[in-house]
Amino acid sequence: MSIAELPPTGPLLSSEADAVDLIGSFYGQDVDTVVIPVARMAPEFWQLRSTLAGLFIQKLLNYRLRPAFVGDLSAEIAGSVALRDYVRESNRRRDVLFAASRAELETLL
Repeated sequence: MSIAELPPTGPLLSSEADAVDLIGSFYGQDVDTVVIPVARMAPEFWQLRSTLAGLFIQKLLNYRLRPAFVGDLSAEIAGSVALRDYVRESNRRRDVLFAASRAELETLL
């Protein structure tokens, strides 16, 4: 397994085009998991009804890149039953990962 990690600072990501840019940046490398800090995602990304998360995540999965979001999502999860269920189910299936810390991510991997 090869893991690439985005830096904690940089432009906010949210769109399908941002996912395509990520895919392009790892093209030709042996990367299968991309660690993305929660702080790098636009706030509306966590509102599932916006469809931004679905489009972004699906694009990465289509190109066999597993997204692993790392950071505190407790406030977002507290405000959305749908997001809570999505995070729980994703971690159970392991195709998309959500972890509060890098150490927690290591246990999921």
